[in-house]
Amino acid sequence: MCYENEHPAKEVSEVPARDVPRFDLFHVSVYLWIVYRLSEFDDVLDADEIDTVSLSKICFHGIPDEPGGLRPLCWKLLLNYLPPIKSNWIETLKRKRELYNTFIEDLIVMPGESNTDDKERVDVTLHDHPLNLNPDSKWQTYFKDNEVLLQIDKDVRRLCPDISFFQQGTDYPCQKIVNANGQRLHHRVQHTVLKSANVERKGLGVTKIAVSVRKATEDYAPLSEGGEAHWEVLERILFLYAKLNPGQGYVQGMNEIVGPIYHAFACDPDPTWRKHAEADTFFCFTNLMAEIRDFFIKTLDEAEFGINSMMSKLTNQVRANDPDIWLRLHQQELCPQYYSFRWLTLLLSQEFPLPDVMRIWDSLFADENRFSFLIHICCAMILLLRDQLLAGDFATNVKLLQNFPSMDIQIVLSKAAALAGKTL
Repeated sequence: MCYENEHPAKEVSEVPARDVPRFDLFHVSVYLWIVYRLSEFDDVLDADEIDTVSLSKICFHGIPDEPGGLRPLCWKLLLNYLPPIKSNWIETLKRKRELYNTFIEDLIVMPGESNTDDKERVDVTLHDHPLNLNPDSKWQTYFKDNEVLLQIDKDVRRLCPDISFFQQGTDYPCQKIVNANGQRLHHRVQHTVLKSANVERKGLGVTKIAVSVRKATEDYAPLSEGGEAHWEVLERILFLYAKLNPGQGYVQGMNEIVGPIYHAFACDPDPTWRKHAEADTFFCFTNLMAEIRDFFIKTLDEAEFGINSMMSKLTNQVRANDPDIWLRLHQQELCPQYYSFRWLTLLLSQEFPLPDVMRIWDSLFADENRFSFLIHICCAMILLLRDQLLAGDFATNVKLLQNFPSMDIQIVLSKAAALAGKTL
């Protein structure tokens, strides 16, 4: 791999150290460290078959922000989207991206049609209608989908309000959608919606239909015709995920998981990767959700990786590393549900600025026991607030933990690595 603005370290080393001001020596050392780090990634990623163990090891220490395409590529490998053998990448990407386009076609663009064979499509609306109360009715499915879509639409519009990225237009709008004459998802919830839950039969054949109207949010008005905002792309990804995973569906908070992945992929400086950010994000998000799905299913709260079990492990780790803090929180009856539920389920995506979240995820995705390391990070966050927590009352401590103060993320991660018996 070649990186822009990379210069031979030899030129720097030729300058005698005694003739270089101390300020310059600092920058020289930083520069040499960056060159060394990039060379590590070069050595691993230039191989015909990626050594995933070595890749994980160097990614655990953080993926450099520059060159911009390095993190997206590494995440695709760490999340098992790209296979280790590079010669298989083209076929894998082609197959996955074609499959994603099929999902869009079948579940969004033409959801009222079904394949009876390979040659003919049948419009099911000829045999169905909006007042059909049969649970297998396509209209009933449509109404239920809209209920899910209402929540998704609300969540993606408010994602990362401190940055404007998700409200900006994408360079690669989905042509199947923008040219589909009103089939864009947000149009379905922007106007009148007939809710299946409010369609009731009264007496003999009399049907009551309740109408719900939702106005468009003025702050996020649609872009000009033919354009798509990044939040619309996320809306589509999450809707398709919910449709393809009916046992789980969409749960609030999934938007916070998919957002950083898409942001990384959609900001790839290489247009050949960036134009497929949507499809690539969908499959990486799906793979990640396969690992953390227990967090989002209430019936699995007590499972090994269920949220209650994770919070219990966090409490035990705090107790083992700092009994004074544990006792203080215990005496105040400050339950971990008050703060760590969000930390764990959303992988800390709401506790730190987006660049810091990405740095955290470098280590999480690279660690073979990523859920254990997530607990180490959460424990480190608590331990680093030791003085404030021991001095604060219940209300003060709840506010402190629910609004984690600004802190150098490297300090947090180094503390977490020490708890895990690693160096960072």
